[in-house]
Amino acid sequence: MTASVTAASASPPASASASASVPALAARARAVGGSAVRDILAVIARPDVINFAGGLPAPELFDAEGVAAAFRDVFADTPARALQYATTEGEPALREALALRHTGRGLPTDADDLLVTTGSQQALSLLATALIDPGDVVLVETPCYLAALQVFGLAGARVVAVPGDEDGIAPDALEELVVRHRPKLLYTVPTFRNPTGQTMPGERRAAVAEVAARLGLWIVEDDPYGELRFEGERVPWIASFPGAEDRTVLLGSFSKVMAPGLRLGWLRAPAELLRACTVAKQAADLHTPTVNQLAAARYLADRDLDAHVRRVARVYGERRDAMLDGIGDALPEGSTWTRPEGGMFLWARLPESYDTTALLRGVVERGVAYVPGASFYAGEVGRAERATMRLCFVTQTPDEIGEGLRRLGAGLR
Repeated sequence: MTASVTAASASPPASASASASVPALAARARAVGGSAVRDILAVIARPDVINFAGGLPAPELFDAEGVAAAFRDVFADTPARALQYATTEGEPALREALALRHTGRGLPTDADDLLVTTGSQQALSLLATALIDPGDVVLVETPCYLAALQVFGLAGARVVAVPGDEDGIAPDALEELVVRHRPKLLYTVPTFRNPTGQTMPGERRAAVAEVAARLGLWIVEDDPYGELRFEGERVPWIASFPGAEDRTVLLGSFSKVMAPGLRLGWLRAPAELLRACTVAKQAADLHTPTVNQLAAARYLADRDLDAHVRRVARVYGERRDAMLDGIGDALPEGSTWTRPEGGMFLWARLPESYDTTALLRGVVERGVAYVPGASFYAGEVGRAERATMRLCFVTQTPDEIGEGLRRLGAGLR
């Protein structure tokens, strides 16, 4: 006979005051902190603060009318398609246009080699999902793009920094670390690197490609700034060097050359890895917004993006010059800094007695902000690393840059 339980004999429900706590967050969420850049931006929202901290493109240089016209045309011609679901891989017209741009820059590319992503930051997350198991080693340059360190940390990777010099990653050090750790991938921003603004020369890129080919290593080549060159000659992508063809993932973005609010990026990868990233994207967001993709494709068809980028780069070059003209007076004696040929950032190293994290609050009170360099390093941060800072030179006019450097000098003193 099956026993029955009456209402009278059943245990009373637990009271609200005795309720159990909810399960803890995942270990990876507890272990990885937020973005120091985003945290700083939240603190310095005052309009009187001259912001050298953000990595934001200059909004007055957006081709707002051109982008608006592209959206109007899309809604006039294909409204139902623009508002409908789309394929995960991305709109064919946009992928075809991107493939043509890559091919025209010396890297033969088909539309099927590309996956459109919701910003190139998503491309990094998809690659982490497709490639990294907890405990895998990921190699990065030092200092390294902060959000990449976040992505790899959330994936459970062990991040190891590769020593380098003013030309970037040292090939001998890379080879030694690959042999020692058997890493899954190397992550690099070889052109106008965030945070230093430096560019890896072609000979060094060829050497990195050779090590990856000989020892077996994925290269993730992130290129959000490469088109923003205002001095010198373009350096070919690592993906175009012998030995790198079947093991390099190239990331691109419209955020710095068209508008970050569109959230449009892409990755170019060998077929098997591209399929894995496509499956990961299906689980993440199904596809990047259709209307934004169609508008970007229309913009590329109707407007001259390259001419727009040249205008932007010319202004950025003037602003870089303004920062270089005044930075020597702003920083303490014994400081050094980079001289980028493009991009958005300048990197400064102060004498080791300075701690730019500890000094930031006082500098902000003077009405200017930067990003302390310690945030961009993987692993232990020593005195030399704590004496560094990243300065963005593109968001302010030359006059504002001059005033900001005057305030920075006063704050550091």
